[in-house]
Amino acid sequence: MTTKTGITKNSIIGDVIKTVPGAKQVIERYFGGGCFTCPGINMETIAFGAAMHNMDPEKIVDEINKLTGSTNGA
Repeated sequence: MTTKTGITKNSIIGDVIKTVPGAKQVIERYFGGGCFTCPGINMETIAFGAAMHNMDPEKIVDEINKLTGSTNGA
């Protein structure tokens, strides 16, 4: 999940929110607030969420990694 190379599009949304300060706001901006009440948050990846919301997963990953100072390890 979180390593020195950062978050990837295959990272689980729930794990990212728990471990990266500010990631919740990024996820909410792209996916809406419904993510936080969905049980899938603990199983679904950023790539899956992006596909469901017609978004580019790399854009979301890049923004989250900027919060951590990491680079995309995809």
